[in-house]
Amino acid sequence: MKGTLAQVRTYERSVQLLMVNQFTINLGFYMLMPYLAAHLAGPLGLAGWTVGLILGVRNFSQQGMFLIGGTLADRFGYKPMIIAGLVLRIAGFATLGLVDSVPALIGASAATGLAGALFNPATRAYLAADAGERRVEAFALFNVFYQAGIMLGPLVGMVLTGVDFRVTCLVAAGIFALLSIVQIRALPARRGDDAPDGRDGRSESVLTQWRGILANPPFLLFSVAMIGSYVMTFQVYLALPLEVRRLGGEGLSGTAAVAALFAVSGLGTILFQTRVTAWCKARMEPGRALTWGLLTMGVAFLPMLAATAVPVPAGATGAWLLAAVPPALSALLLALGTMIAYPFEMDTIVRLSGDRLVATHYGFYNTVCGVGIALGNLLTGAALDAARAAGVSALPWLALFALGLGCTAALYGLHRTGRLDPPAREPRTAAMAA
Repeated sequence: MKGTLAQVRTYERSVQLLMVNQFTINLGFYMLMPYLAAHLAGPLGLAGWTVGLILGVRNFSQQGMFLIGGTLADRFGYKPMIIAGLVLRIAGFATLGLVDSVPALIGASAATGLAGALFNPATRAYLAADAGERRVEAFALFNVFYQAGIMLGPLVGMVLTGVDFRVTCLVAAGIFALLSIVQIRALPARRGDDAPDGRDGRSESVLTQWRGILANPPFLLFSVAMIGSYVMTFQVYLALPLEVRRLGGEGLSGTAAVAALFAVSGLGTILFQTRVTAWCKARMEPGRALTWGLLTMGVAFLPMLAATAVPVPAGATGAWLLAAVPPALSALLLALGTMIAYPFEMDTIVRLSGDRLVATHYGFYNTVCGVGIALGNLLTGAALDAARAAGVSALPWLALFALGLGCTAALYGLHRTGRLDPPAREPRTAAMAA
């Protein structure tokens, strides 16, 4: 960990702030969101469909608005969108803790989602711009801070929610308020190198910019090919915990096995991300690293597939081991695949954009992957139900393994045909004259 912090200090101040920013954002978010559904259904007594609606609004407002957030960041600068997103999170989290009417809760949930749509593309574009040629290493470090926030947030939230969920909401809002003050005072203003400064530069409309993205086949193909990686990694929150609960039960042992999933995934990333990235960068082209990353994610479901062929042991210890060990191994391999792919994935988006409208490209990419995650989780849930009804427990894991192979083949094809290489960029003066 000391080596990681020493590496962070080699970057300029803005990059360091963005990494601390992401850690704090995830800390505040994950100390609240895992306990929101229980608060809505328990103390507030809302119906299940209402709870689903409130949570769904948050997800939709974030995924559906990523493109807008990225476009605004490219047009008005990265810092204003980061600050606006943080302020919206303050309002949203405070409201979630202080109101009990359904319309107000829906509005607060929408605000928290829109906040993420504003600051996520801006943060990544800002990081890519200021890290320069060290983008891959910077995104590896960024992922360490990202995972650290995810790990610590639920633990802090568990303690605070034990007192009162309102306390959790207000503390989370306070964290975002403090972060906003720090960003306002210390984060330098930053715009993309292609951001228009003069009247001629402002003539390109938003629709023209979006059409330019849609006219970039390599970027579109890459975005679609990477959907599967997000569907696979999301199974740490969906299919793997459900399988653990099915085999390990709802008691303390099942809870411990689920906790092991997140501990293995988060700690693995924190401890090994920078080493994995350094090893891959020294030996592989970006496209090859992406291919190996997705292949590793697909292989991650083989332990679960193998476990379906093992009879459930009669003893409690054996049953718990079967419930805990294969899912933990799968979570570790998923984390390894993400460690391999993520820094090169973020770098590839910048390269395929031609270093132009980077935040807009990030926003579009996140929207595509968000839609893919929703559809993928729907199909995964259907596969889990079908497997239980038909008594074919291997079905979902076989399907996820096949998804990994399909995505690997798609990335390999893009890499081999040169579609992951950066496009030739026209000189700025010539492009403006045209």
